[in-house]
Amino acid sequence: AMNDDEVDELLRVFNGEIMSGFPDTFGFAGRDPIFGGHRGGRKIDIDLAADSFDSLLEAGRTGFYQVMQVMPGANIRPYPGLELAEPEIRLIPNDRKIAEVGWNRSRMAMAVRAMGDGAFLGEYFDGTRRYNVVLRAEGWYSPEELGALPVATAEGDVVSLGELARVTRTAGPSQIRRIDRKRTLTLEVKPPSDMAMEEALDLIKEQVTPAILASMPEGGTVKYRGTAEALDEALTSMTGSFILAVVILYLLISALFRSFRDSLLVLMTIPMATVGGVLSLRLVDLALLGAGGQQMDLLTMIGFVILLGLVVNNAILLVYRARDAEREGMSRRDAVESAVRLRLRPILMSTTTSIFGMLPLMTVPGAGTELYRGMASVIVGGMLVSTLFTLILLPSLLRMNEEVKPAGNLVPEAA
Repeated sequence: AMNDDEVDELLRVFNGEIMSGFPDTFGFAGRDPIFGGHRGGRKIDIDLAADSFDSLLEAGRTGFYQVMQVMPGANIRPYPGLELAEPEIRLIPNDRKIAEVGWNRSRMAMAVRAMGDGAFLGEYFDGTRRYNVVLRAEGWYSPEELGALPVATAEGDVVSLGELARVTRTAGPSQIRRIDRKRTLTLEVKPPSDMAMEEALDLIKEQVTPAILASMPEGGTVKYRGTAEALDEALTSMTGSFILAVVILYLLISALFRSFRDSLLVLMTIPMATVGGVLSLRLVDLALLGAGGQQMDLLTMIGFVILLGLVVNNAILLVYRARDAEREGMSRRDAVESAVRLRLRPILMSTTTSIFGMLPLMTVPGAGTELYRGMASVIVGGMLVSTLFTLILLPSLLRMNEEVKPAGNLVPEAA
């Protein structure tokens, strides 16, 4: 593909037309972020945990087809697979025979390990290095050969492994997956590009999870991981950093103005800037809905912290100039008007340079733009709204508690 539009069209054709024609086969194509590798950034992991693997497979199939119904176009990948397709040899011990030769299941398991990858017996130290001592039987190439391997019992007899355990051919999962020591099957769901992560998570919780739990045995659990969990953790961490930044900023401005009231006036630009950043991010998300939208990622959250240091500059210029004019003897009304008149050009210049410096990051398409587009959107929207607040609402707040002098000359009444 030569550009982003062609890539999106190619993905649509592959996922919607090509892969839909293969019977009993599922697959998908996707485009990972530039630094995302194969892990991706828009995914929800549904972890199904239960004691019985057969029940897990049934619940996994139920969840797989339920997600396909409620989210057409979503990419779903199960770990491990939903089919028992891996050849497996299963040994079913004969407890009576094992007891007759003076063994128990533990000794039997040790013998079976020796006939496989090897049984670890201990370590040998030659004075300088340690070596693992592993007991491994001669090689075998079929279940029949495995069953015919000789085993020396505790009584000195030699019997075949097939006399102590029944060797059967079967099929098993491609891997055994455990999370928190529980047998787990994971459904990795990547929502369609035109669906927000919050909406996808709500659909899964409301429509998919009840169907999965209904097909699981008692004690089965369903948990969510992936982008949603990582976003919650990052949001918690960044919220603490945001609050700490506001507190430090307030203390610094209070030391500059020597007034807690004026510091609060300056900090009132922060909520307005935050609202502007959220609105701008939402507008960009709607504009890019067909290309995956713009999500609230870590860099976008950092953009809100950067916005703190930018939006207070204009308010500091205005408040400091107004209070300085009052100290020179001007009335509060005249001081505020003078501050707005003298600081209008610097405020517009700083705002314009900040906005136009971020506009290319916000609007220019290309590979890797998803990394910084959210941060640029937050800064542009926050600067626009905070500037309007600084020039319109902040002067009115500065004139609070202004002493109003009566108009005209009043003549005192005669006694």
